[in-house]
Amino acid sequence: MRLCSLAALLALALPAAAQSTPHLIPMPRVVTPRPDQPLNNGVTLVCTACTGEDQFTLSDLRITLAERGIPETGSGLRIVLQRLAQHPDASFTDAMKPEGYTIVSTPGTLTLTGATAEGVFYAAQTVKQMIEPAGNRQFVLRAANIRDWPAMKYRGLDDDLSRGPVDTLEFQKKIVRTIAAYKENLYSPYFEHTQQYASNPLPAPPGGSITADDARELVAYAKQYHVMVVPEQEAFGHLHHALTSEVYQQLAETPHGAVLAPAQPGSLKLISQEFSELAQLYPSPFLHVGADETQDLGLGQTKAAVDRDGLGKVYLDFMQQIDITLRPLNRRLLFWGDIAQDSPDLLKTMPESFKRDTIAIGWQYNPNPHGFAKYLKPYTDAGIETWVAPGINNWSRVYPNYNLGLENIQQFTRDGQHMGATGQLNTIWYDDGEALASNNWYGILFGAAAAWQQGESSIPQFEQTYAQVFHGDMTGKLNQAQLELMAAHELLKTDAKVSDASDLLFWSDPWAKDQQQNAAKIRPYVHELRLHAEKALELIAQARAAAPAAASPVVYTPTNQLPSNPTNLREADAIDALELGARRMDFIGLKFQLADEIARDYARAQVTSNSSDRTIKPSVNALLSDINGVNGRIQDIKDGYSLLRDLYAQSWLRTNRPYALRPVLEHYDYTIALWLSRMDKVRTAQRQWSDNKVLPSATETGIPAPPPASTN
Repeated sequence: MRLCSLAALLALALPAAAQSTPHLIPMPRVVTPRPDQPLNNGVTLVCTACTGEDQFTLSDLRITLAERGIPETGSGLRIVLQRLAQHPDASFTDAMKPEGYTIVSTPGTLTLTGATAEGVFYAAQTVKQMIEPAGNRQFVLRAANIRDWPAMKYRGLDDDLSRGPVDTLEFQKKIVRTIAAYKENLYSPYFEHTQQYASNPLPAPPGGSITADDARELVAYAKQYHVMVVPEQEAFGHLHHALTSEVYQQLAETPHGAVLAPAQPGSLKLISQEFSELAQLYPSPFLHVGADETQDLGLGQTKAAVDRDGLGKVYLDFMQQIDITLRPLNRRLLFWGDIAQDSPDLLKTMPESFKRDTIAIGWQYNPNPHGFAKYLKPYTDAGIETWVAPGINNWSRVYPNYNLGLENIQQFTRDGQHMGATGQLNTIWYDDGEALASNNWYGILFGAAAAWQQGESSIPQFEQTYAQVFHGDMTGKLNQAQLELMAAHELLKTDAKVSDASDLLFWSDPWAKDQQQNAAKIRPYVHELRLHAEKALELIAQARAAAPAAASPVVYTPTNQLPSNPTNLREADAIDALELGARRMDFIGLKFQLADEIARDYARAQVTSNSSDRTIKPSVNALLSDINGVNGRIQDIKDGYSLLRDLYAQSWLRTNRPYALRPVLEHYDYTIALWLSRMDKVRTAQRQWSDNKVLPSATETGIPAPPPASTN
C-alpha cells in the first residue's frame, strides 16, 4: 500500500490505495480492480511506435482529457499506448487479436496494448470511462487490469432516415463517434427515398436528403473511428415515396404502393442504378438491400405468379435476381429476414452463390420468453450467415419504452450469439415521424454492450452504470430518472392497458367519443403516472444541481484554456430530452385529470344554475371561471401543449434538419387551436349566463358528461 500524507488524503476524499471496479460500458470480460490512481498532477501520454491510426487514438484521448480539465503535464500518470508486436504478451490469445486489448495498471503507469489499431482505440475508450470525478474539481482513475475482446464481429446501429426526422451531418458524426466510444464498428443509415441519386433524382426531398458530398464526408470521418458506414437502401418493399412518382408507376406492384414488381425489367434497372452509386459513395464490404415487409407482393402485377408458384418462391426468385444484378459490385448483400424465414425448405435450395453473397438479418423488436430461434434457424439450417436486429422501442412514443427495448436487445443478442450470428444491428425507427434522437442513447449504449459482451448482458448492471459513464453523473440520479419513466410506461401498459406512453395517447382528445374508453381505463392510474413522471423531473433537477450541465460542448484546440468547470454533466441535449419525455408523460396524466375536472365543474354549474338558492358556493360564475378564466383548466391544457411544442422544436433542431418538423408542429398548433376554440365556446356560455342567467347544455359546449365519482 502506498503511503500518502493526511492532507493529500483529505484533498482526494478517499484513501490512496482504495480500489473499486470502474463503471464501464460494455463491461470487459476480465476486470481486476487495482488501487485508484489520482490525477491531481495531470497525465503524460506516451505512444510507442505509433502508426497514423494510433496517433488519431492519442489525439482523441487527449481531447477527452482536456474536456474533463485534466492537463498533460509530463509529470502525472503515464498512459502508454502500444502495439502487441513490439510488446509480446502471452495472455493475448488469437481471439483477442482482431479487436481486443489489455490494460495493465502499475503505480504511476497505465499501459494499453492492442494487436491492431482497433484494439488500441478500444482500450483508450475504456480508459476514458475509468476516469471519474473525485471531488474538489479533481479526478481519479479507477484503475484495473483488463483483458477484453468482443463476442460479435459486427456491432452496429441502424438509423432510420426516412420516416420523418433526417439527421444533420454533424449529428451523424456525433452518432459515429459515440457508438465508436462504446465499441461499435458499423453505422447503417436507412434510406427509402432520402439518399440523393444522380441517376434517379425524383424521390429525394429537397432539404431532407443525404447528398453525395455528405456521404463521402461521413465515410471519411467514420473511418478514423473504425466505423464502417453501410447504407441500407430499400430495394423491394418500403418504396412508397419513390413509387408515387409517375415515371415509376409501371414498376409498382400496386398503384402508388410500396413494393417493386419483380416481373418488370425496370425494377432491376432501378436497383442497379441506385446501388452502383451507393457502392461508389460507401466503400464498405456490405450493401443492405432491405427487402422486408413486402406486403403488397402478390396483390397486383405478380398475383398470377404468386397464385401459381407461392409467395416464398416469387420473393426468393427476385432476391436471387437482385444478387446476380449487384454481384459485379463485389459486396455482400444484407437483407431483412422476415419474409424468407417462412420458406425454410426453399432457402435450402437456393444457389450456393446466393448463400455466399448474402447475410440474413433476423429482426424482432419485443421481448420473447420463448427465445428468438425461429428468426434465425431457417437461415442457419440453409447455410446462410445471420445477424440479429433488436430494437430500442423508441418509435411512436413520447419517450422510448426501455422495459421492452432492453429485454429485447438482451434476449435476441444472447440467442444470436448462441446460434452463431456474427453481427448485431440494433435499430431505431421513427414510424410516426415524432420520436426524438436525443432520447435514444440509453438503448443505443445497451445495444453496444450486448453485442460486445459474451452471453446475456446484465440489465440491472447497465441501469446502475449508464448515468455515470454517459453523463458523468456520479449521484446516479439520472439512472433513477430513467427507471421512473420505465415504471410510468409499465403502469400504462400493464395496469391501465392502454399500450404505453404513446404519441397516440399524448395527442388523444379526452373529450372525443372514441377516447372515452381510454379515459376510463387511465383514470384510476393518472395520479401514480404523474408521480413517476414528476419524480423523474425532481431527480433530473437534483443531478443538475450536483453537477450542472455545460451550456454547450467543449471544442478543444491545443491553444484552449482548460474548461472552467470540468466536472459538468455531459450530454446536456440528452438530459434535456429526458426531461421533455418526463414532462410529456406528466402532461398525459394532467390532461385527463383536467378534462374530468372541466366536465365535473360544468355539470355542477348546470345544477347550480337551476337552483333558486343563490347562496350556493361555488357560484356558477366561479365554476365557469375555473373552467375558462385566469388559470382556468382549458388554459392549462392549451398552455401545456404550447410549452411542450417549443421544447420539442428545440430538441428536434439540435439533431435533425428542419425537414419534416412542420407536420409535428402543425399537430401541436391544431391541438392548441382545438382548445382555444373550446375556450370560445365556454366564453359564449359565460356571456349567456351573465346576460340571461341561462347555461347552454354540456352537449352544446362540447363538454362530455362527468365521470362517475367512484372512479376518480
